[in-house]
Amino acid sequence: MKEPRVGTLYERTFVVEDRHTITFADDAMPAVLSTPMLIAELERTAREAVQDLLDSSERTVGTSVEIDHLAGTTLGFEVRCQARVLGFENGEIRFQVEAHDGIDRLARGYHRRQVVDALRLRKRIEKKAAQRPR
Repeated sequence: MKEPRVGTLYERTFVVEDRHTITFADDAMPAVLSTPMLIAELERTAREAVQDLLDSSERTVGTSVEIDHLAGTTLGFEVRCQARVLGFENGEIRFQVEAHDGIDRLARGYHRRQVVDALRLRKRIEKKAAQRPR
């Protein structure tokens, strides 16, 4: 992996769809962006931020998420996700992440990703899967 530059900012957007909202919406509770889906979108942003720096056999996997979900948003809103590189050491990339819907800051926090060799990971997971109790 080529070393990411500290301070590099990557942005991407998505539009809130049904698949992004809470599963318990009803007449009293509006269909709002769920925390797990917001975190998934922030993780995706961080992953894409460094994808072009990876060797062909490398991938990054999330290892830590510390996110404050600050405000709700709903269907049809465009959400801007940002990931800023804070540091890189021993294959671990640290990010500051944030999401905004044009009105409110929806989330902010920190995320870490580890660079892994995809083929080695596949072999370890296949070996583990073979040991799974049946």
